[in-house]
Amino acid sequence: MKKIRIAFFAEILIEDFDGAVRTMYQLIKRIDRNIFEFLFVYGAGPDSIAGFESLKVPALTLPINTGYTMAIPALVMSELTEDVNNFSPDIVHIATPSLLGNFALRYATQHGLPVISIYHTHFISYIDYYLKHTPFLINKVKQMMTDSHKAFYNQCDQVYVPSVTMKDELIDMGVDTYRMKLWQRGIDTRLFSPLQKKTLRSITGNDNPTILFASRLVWEKNLETLFEIYTQMQDRHPEVNFIIAGDGVARKACETRMPNAVFTGKVDHKRLSVLYASSTLFLFPSVSEAYGNVVLEAMASGLPCVIADGGGSKDFIEQGINGFKCEPYDAACYLEKIELLLKSNSLREQFIEEGLQYSSRLSWEHLASVYFDDLAEMAGADVLSTV
Repeated sequence: MKKIRIAFFAEILIEDFDGAVRTMYQLIKRIDRNIFEFLFVYGAGPDSIAGFESLKVPALTLPINTGYTMAIPALVMSELTEDVNNFSPDIVHIATPSLLGNFALRYATQHGLPVISIYHTHFISYIDYYLKHTPFLINKVKQMMTDSHKAFYNQCDQVYVPSVTMKDELIDMGVDTYRMKLWQRGIDTRLFSPLQKKTLRSITGNDNPTILFASRLVWEKNLETLFEIYTQMQDRHPEVNFIIAGDGVARKACETRMPNAVFTGKVDHKRLSVLYASSTLFLFPSVSEAYGNVVLEAMASGLPCVIADGGGSKDFIEQGINGFKCEPYDAACYLEKIELLLKSNSLREQFIEEGLQYSSRLSWEHLASVYFDDLAEMAGADVLSTV
C-alpha cells in the first residue's frame, strides 16, 4: 500500500518551545503511520521527530531575539535537495515563510507539488517593537513584509488561519481569500481545567487576589503596557499579587520594572495549568498573537480574562460576556476592568462559566482530522487509489 508522503518544513521543532511548535506536535502525535509518511526538515530540534526521517539544517541565532534560530538552507543546498528528492514527497507542508520555507516553496513549484501552510506567527506585528529605535524604517519594513507574505501565501494551495482577525489582515495584505481556511487551535481540557485549582500560598505567601500573566518575556508581548498596569495596581491595590510565568530576553527588565511580582521562569504545562486554575484573573496585553493559546488555556481553566483588543486573541472574547477587551496600550482601561472583576464575584462567575463553555468546543482530535483529510484530498487520485 502506497503511503501519502509529506515533506514538512519548520524552523524549530523543539516540543513545547512555543504555541506554534505545540500546534505542530499536536498534529505530529496524531499521524496515522498506515496512511502517511513524513520527512521533517528543520533548523532546531531533536535528532529525530517521532521516528520519521528527519533532516536538520544548519541554523543561526537571530540577533534581535536570541531565543530563536533561523535555518540557512543555502549552506547545504545540494545535499538538502538530494535528500528531499530521494524522499519524493506528494505534498509540501511549510510552517514559516522563512529562508527554509522559501526553499520548500521553490522546490514544490519546480516539482508541481501542492503546498499547505499554517499561519502560526503574526510576524508583522513584531516590527514596531524591534525597530522602535529606528522608527523611520517601520513603514518601509512593514510594506516589504506585506509584499513578501502576499507573494509567499499566494503560491500555497491551502493556508490555515487561526482566527477571523488574522484572515482579514491577510486579505488586506492581498492574500487570496479562496486559499485560506479557518482552522483554530485546540485545547486539552483534561489538563487545562478548574480541577487543577490549588492554593498559591507557597508562591505568593498569602491568600490575596492574584493576577497572572503567562507568556514568553519578549518585547512584542506589549510589556511596556504590562509595566504600566503593574505600577498603577501597586499604587491602588498593593495587596494584589502579580505572577509572571515565562522567560525570555526581557526577563531582567521585567524584574526591574515589576519588583514585587513573583517570577516563576519557564514552566511546563502541568504547572502552568495549576497557575491558571488557581489565580483570580488572567492579564494579557499582547497584540502580536496570531491566535493566543494562553488566553484559551486560561478560559478552559476557569480563569476570567482581561486582554488587549488586538491580534488573534481578541476573537475569543465577547466583550462583557466571557471576558474583557481593552484598548491595547491604555493601562487605565485594563485597570478599570481589573477592578470591576476584583469587586464582583457574580461577574467573575459569569466569565468563568461562559469561558468554559467556549473552550469546550475546541478539540484537537477534530482539528487534526481536518488536517489529515485535507492532506489526503490534496495528494490526488493517483496516490489515493493505491491507499
